[in-house]
Amino acid sequence: MADQAAVSLLRWLRRQLREPTPWRERLEAAVANDDPAEARRLLARMEFTDVQRRHVAGLIERWEEGR
Repeated sequence: MADQAAVSLLRWLRRQLREPTPWRERLEAAVANDDPAEARRLLARMEFTDVQRRHVAGLIERWEEGR
């Protein structure tokens, strides 16, 4: 997981989801396992503002492109 977009996604998730939750842990595992599709599925279930959702989608897209 050397890709900068994946690292950025993890940092963003940790800031937004300050409390360790099963969702956050599953998202972190998806990033650690280089699985952007799983991260995308999990994020689709979470409540974010439109701006947050676009930001996360952009991070995942960059992550996918860097693979």
